[in-house]
Amino acid sequence: MHTSVLIIDDEPELAEYTAKYFNVSGVPAEYVLNADDALSFLKTNTCSLILLDINLGTDSGFDLCREIRNTMTVPIFFISARSSEDDMLLALGIGGDDYICKPYSLGVLLAKVKAALKRYENSTAKSPTADDGRLTKLGNASVDLKKASIIKNDKSFLLKAMEYKLLVYLLNNKNRVISKDEFFEKVWETDYVSEVTLNVHIRHLREKIEDDPSRPVFIKTVWGIGFMLEVGT
Repeated sequence: MHTSVLIIDDEPELAEYTAKYFNVSGVPAEYVLNADDALSFLKTNTCSLILLDINLGTDSGFDLCREIRNTMTVPIFFISARSSEDDMLLALGIGGDDYICKPYSLGVLLAKVKAALKRYENSTAKSPTADDGRLTKLGNASVDLKKASIIKNDKSFLLKAMEYKLLVYLLNNKNRVISKDEFFEKVWETDYVSEVTLNVHIRHLREKIEDDPSRPVFIKTVWGIGFMLEVGT
């Protein structure tokens, strides 16, 4: 069975109500209440997006995210009552694509999920780029868009779905300053994204591309505006 959204939350009423709201709104959703049931579900079923709570009774959503990321690249949105920046950075650092604080508006959550599904669910869609199908050199790193990977120092790093889309947009707009709002509109296709989310994904790209991520040569920060991929002309 395939469902668009799998909700993993140990609050039964909230999980059930959210799933019903999604289903009524035309977004197929299922829910489970703990890590074991989530892993069992994913062994025999598929989904296009996961909503994952951090606190799962005696289980940790962080640990579950790490385990899911060993085999799946679908977007994972963390949902939690914990609102510290440290939690957000950890969630995004281990493979989360977004972080949504409880209590949340179901309407806003649905809008974010629909935007993400539009980006990810059609996995055969071709990403528009002039460099598609070729290796693009960025210093010691080679970007292979066909394989969604970066090769550097004889090591290959797979790009997560959002990292891939973000890098494609940077390559298509190289040597141009791109505002944060433009990234949200064109890459995330929604306004409901925090700057922390964008900054973490930029950091992950720098770690894969730059020789010294703290002193980037290619993905430059333009303070007060956004970022720019600077390459030789």
